[in-house]
Amino acid sequence: MTANCPLILRLISSSVAVSHRAGQIVRDVMKKGDLGIVEKGKNDFQTEADRSAQMCIMASLHKQFPKVAIFGEEDLDPSTTGSVPKEWIETSSTEEVLQAKCPENLKAVKDEDICIWVDPLDGTAEYTQGLLDHVTVLIGVAVKGTAVGGVIYQPYYNYKAGPDAKLGRAIWGIVGIGSFGYDAAKAPEGQNIITTTRSHSNRAVVNAVEACEPSEVLRVGGAGHKVLLVLEGKAHGYVFASPGCKKWDTCAPEAVLHAVGGKLSDIHGNTLQYHPQVERRNNAGVLATPSVEAHTHYLSKIPEDVKEVLMP
Repeated sequence: MTANCPLILRLISSSVAVSHRAGQIVRDVMKKGDLGIVEKGKNDFQTEADRSAQMCIMASLHKQFPKVAIFGEEDLDPSTTGSVPKEWIETSSTEEVLQAKCPENLKAVKDEDICIWVDPLDGTAEYTQGLLDHVTVLIGVAVKGTAVGGVIYQPYYNYKAGPDAKLGRAIWGIVGIGSFGYDAAKAPEGQNIITTTRSHSNRAVVNAVEACEPSEVLRVGGAGHKVLLVLEGKAHGYVFASPGCKKWDTCAPEAVLHAVGGKLSDIHGNTLQYHPQVERRNNAGVLATPSVEAHTHYLSKIPEDVKEVLMP
């Protein structure tokens, strides 16, 4: 790793490498057959893959960036970080990221400006149900509370291609540079495909989606997966009028989406904050689109009574 390379590039470079290692852990747990499922709440599960992947990511990044604040979804005993297997500690870097031209506004970013948000296995319920294309590993990087960089790793990308298929892909992005590793496409014209939750629906969620007048609704798991559907033109927008997801669900997807001109906000259009003291839950839901213009359109469709029950 180049010592004089800007910190933000080194962080994302390391995060891409770590995401590959975490994805392998997720696949290894599935192969064992014992997922070690713990129910944290209604439709809220934790598996051995969640726990192990988080230990891998946090221990690896802490080792390289000890002064940077890192928050993970799983509430793990800090003492367990000392027992992380050596083979889980990933300290390599991704040359593609290091060679990118850093935006001027991010060149002087310091450790204390940064907060990393980690979801080691986004789409846990779907993971336990075999809906493997919904599963992602998310590592988001915020600078002074704003999401600026992120990695979305799909452990099971290409898993339907056969037993010998190479699995997994890492999508990364930095605002001011762009996003890479996915198949960019525009959603089909003449249609209005909306993606939303498959397991955390309620009346407000349904009303918000219906108000957008969809031609089709894709009810899938994982915020990372939903944003990828928007990025790859499989959905025109992601509408979730509920306080169900949290900062580690949205930080990485938001950065990757914003890096290519998209927009992710709460259901009121407010920018999400990611500083260390922020409320972990996104109390006012999520609205994500591939462009600012599309965001303005869908925002105007959200009913006022839905907005009223979802306060920031």
